[in-house]
Amino acid sequence: MQVFKFGGASIKNSNAIRQLADLLDNYRKEQLVLVISAMDKTTNELEEVVELYWRGDAGATEKLSKIKAWHFEIVDELFDSSTDLKALVNDLFVEAEWILEDEIHDTYDYLYDQIVAIGELVSTRIIEAMLQQNSFACQWLDARSLIRTDENHREGHVDWEATRNQIDSGIRPILNQKYWVVTQGFIAGTSENVTTTLGREGSDFSAAIIGACLDAFQVTAWKNVPGIMTADPAIDPEAEKLERLSYREAIEMTYYGAKVIHPRTIQPLLEKSIPLTVRSFDDLSDPGSLISGLDEEEYPPIKVRLEDQVLLQISTLDFSFISEVHLSDLFSEFASLGVKVELMRNSAVSISVCVQHSSAKLDLLLSSLKDKFKTEVIKPVELLTIRHYDNDTLVKLTTGRSVLLQELNPQTAQVVMMQLK
Repeated sequence: MQVFKFGGASIKNSNAIRQLADLLDNYRKEQLVLVISAMDKTTNELEEVVELYWRGDAGATEKLSKIKAWHFEIVDELFDSSTDLKALVNDLFVEAEWILEDEIHDTYDYLYDQIVAIGELVSTRIIEAMLQQNSFACQWLDARSLIRTDENHREGHVDWEATRNQIDSGIRPILNQKYWVVTQGFIAGTSENVTTTLGREGSDFSAAIIGACLDAFQVTAWKNVPGIMTADPAIDPEAEKLERLSYREAIEMTYYGAKVIHPRTIQPLLEKSIPLTVRSFDDLSDPGSLISGLDEEEYPPIKVRLEDQVLLQISTLDFSFISEVHLSDLFSEFASLGVKVELMRNSAVSISVCVQHSSAKLDLLLSSLKDKFKTEVIKPVELLTIRHYDNDTLVKLTTGRSVLLQELNPQTAQVVMMQLK
């Protein structure tokens, strides 16, 4: 049994969805669970809906209507008769429309999960109908009834025992009947049936959870790149594919922000020794990159750029020494607001922290710190991480930039920098 995960780029339009059916035609005899993301940029679009609604902008409803209309266009292009499918799709959007019609009574993160999750639910309904039209035996399952989390919205923590039980009872009987399972990535549910999500780009993690719970032979993440690259090929023409890498190296890369796989994907696979393959859906002749329990190999410099970051320079109001008590207070605030610290350095009287820019979270953080700390905000900055760096690569990638913060260890260099004015 294998788990295949398909990202939004693999189902970006009707032609891509038809190509997906052609790809899957090569695996008709396999026992598969298909984990599907939202289509193309749908998650980004739905995030904009949440932002508009949160700001009280009436444009949220219009934006949602355009997203629904686009999905209807895809349905019309794929199916001659689509009345039943359109009704299913419409019902899913109605849930978000009801939210937008009401006044805000919940937290931003709760609303985010309820609205953004619609992208995956809609895409998988379309994929299920397309597969059935092409004579694939498959059944749609709601991932919110399979993957159980706590109520930590936008970054749900998995209840592994409940999840194993749900996946075992929900998926295995279907596979035993020679049906494929079509389900969603990224989304999950609480014990009270409230929608949660697993973190941005969390579909990879969903596939790993399901693969680990079912003791899959392999998990494959189908991407629009040849495999795991030494840098983002969109911004680095010298990026090369890594043919093989260890679980440990993959964990390190994702920890530092490499976006080809979700940071929490590797751990459940490592525990079960399940290999993860990252392959291109555009070139089936390319075996992609294999992540497994290999011994550490020699790696070239692996570069990760995180843009739109914020550097916070925090000091006490009376310029007293930064103590363990101060650090405890600071990180309690970071944790409570879900602010991820990408890099930090502390001195006697200040601490510098690089975090991802989020207007809503940053405003709340600054408000919570103002009574105890003085905070200087520097933005936008870029965080560059180079695994297995050498001096030439470090100099090349920082030339022409103002370096604000730099940390080096034998394996990894991290630099917070900004464009010179």
